[in-house]
Amino acid sequence: MEKRQLGQSSLYVSPITFGCNVFGWTADEKTSFALLDGFLDAGFNFIDTADVYSRWHPGNSGGESETIIGRWLKSRGTRDRIVLATKFGIEMGPGKKGLSRKYMMQAVEDSLRRLQTDHIDLYQSHRDDPETPIEETLAAYADLIRQGKVREIGASNFSADRLADSLRISTEQGLPRYQSVQPQYSLVERTEFEGKLEDLCVKEKIGVIGYYSLASGFLTGKYRTKADTEGRARGSRAETYLNEYGFGVLKALDEVAARYHAKPGQIALAWLIARPSVTAPIASATNLDQLADLVKAADIKLDAAAIQQIDAASKPR
Repeated sequence: MEKRQLGQSSLYVSPITFGCNVFGWTADEKTSFALLDGFLDAGFNFIDTADVYSRWHPGNSGGESETIIGRWLKSRGTRDRIVLATKFGIEMGPGKKGLSRKYMMQAVEDSLRRLQTDHIDLYQSHRDDPETPIEETLAAYADLIRQGKVREIGASNFSADRLADSLRISTEQGLPRYQSVQPQYSLVERTEFEGKLEDLCVKEKIGVIGYYSLASGFLTGKYRTKADTEGRARGSRAETYLNEYGFGVLKALDEVAARYHAKPGQIALAWLIARPSVTAPIASATNLDQLADLVKAADIKLDAAAIQQIDAASKPR
């Protein structure tokens, strides 16, 4: 499988990123181990998590996903075969949030301990922090890179203007540069990324690893009525797409999928992979059947007619 360079960094990643936010939430440890084994065995290498995963689940306090990954790494001895990305900055408890130097130094040690590794390949600012000077955050990252605890840095949920400011300061002050960004990006959520942010990423050669690539499962086609969403962990989010626009996108995916002897979700991922600005969309699975579908998407090469049909159906309204 051909790997893709992440921005201008030293990292080369598979064309799909495995999103590990499901670990400790909708996937228990045994299932998580099996999913990671399957992803790696299929030739993929890029996994993304965050310290806050999965704090929202009743009984969890955050760090569950990182802890499971750490146990998997220790049991399998596969650290050198993966590109490991994690994030910090979203609240983990009283006084534990933001992008300040003080908190970063605490957060990285907590993540390294949970992950049972001595370095993080891609350490990301999970959310912008207007209260902390950009220079302070980037200078702290520089120290972590010098210490060998972090290889490259990325941003998540940054606006185009704030990312541009960060890149300018990196250049002016000789500080580490964000090599990637994580925006919300899917066929039914195009406006957050397309436009200023996408143009900036292309111009500055920033890697793009968008999240919610399958719109919480909606683009797989499994949610077509309100009844389909009931009792499902992500059903309430998917329900927001049960409208004329969403159904139009699904119709286009169904038609293209039929031509390619594929499934709608695979086509939705293939569309993202084909987009020149995108490096490796993030997608999750909670069982091995879903994983099998996910990895096959990387082999689908959409022709111009298919891309045009999907573009037309998903054009923001």
